[in-house]
Amino acid sequence: MKGLSLLLCLIWGFNFVIMKLGNGAFEPVQFAALRFLTGTLLLFGILMWKRVPNPDRHTIKWYILCGILQTTYFNIAIQISLNYINAGLTSVLTYSMPLFLSIMAHFMIPGERLNTRKTIGIATGVLGLLFAMDIHLGGNLWAMLLGVSSAIAWALSNLIIKLKLQHCDKTQFTTWQMAFGALGLLLYSLLFERWEPNFSAASIFYILFSGIVASALAFLLWTHILTRMEASKASVTLLLVPIIGVVSGWIFLHEALKAATLLGIFLVLAGIWIVNRSGTPKP
Repeated sequence: MKGLSLLLCLIWGFNFVIMKLGNGAFEPVQFAALRFLTGTLLLFGILMWKRVPNPDRHTIKWYILCGILQTTYFNIAIQISLNYINAGLTSVLTYSMPLFLSIMAHFMIPGERLNTRKTIGIATGVLGLLFAMDIHLGGNLWAMLLGVSSAIAWALSNLIIKLKLQHCDKTQFTTWQMAFGALGLLLYSLLFERWEPNFSAASIFYILFSGIVASALAFLLWTHILTRMEASKASVTLLLVPIIGVVSGWIFLHEALKAATLLGIFLVLAGIWIVNRSGTPKP
């Protein structure tokens, strides 16, 4: 699972570069809608090839709710927040998700209670993000709360997966939640954005990479990982995603990499190690 978790973080982290390039050709939510629609089409093709049946009426409601939470609301909340607070602060607020998921799991999932080691590890990782990102606390309080709400929405969706969808077909879940979420994004974009996409070979590549690799493949990986690991251990690894995004920006976009960022990377890695290290935890 550790290898798959690292692969997932590499995909989602590098996708920050792709999204930044894609936003030069598309409106932000429009790009997200095209990305997830592309991923959905591929996944429906896989469902047909595997002859996976349609979800039953007891399961479909959870797919719809997860799609709204982790695809529609999550992406819209991030894009609106970015208009009012900087990208570093938005990343930290969004990737505080492991903290919220771990707290929810502590109270709602048997056998996944927080202990001193996990709490210290998660706190260390979040502190690392604060150092790694270029944080400026100026801006609208409501925009910051909106950024936090994206993390809570994502955590709620992951909690539903752990509680209600543990034994569902992973491809079926990923496909249907993404389909409902993509439709929500498309509706928002049609209502509130200008539809003047700049299609080119490069912009089509951005959609294909984000849609096929960073959406279809990555969310299949995430669902697989989440259903086989403790929520706190699975989610805290995702703190690497914005770190990899920063490093990818430095490598491919020639963005600045500050000393504080290197300290933040060290703290994030330390936090992940603390949460995942073996041994008998202290209560």
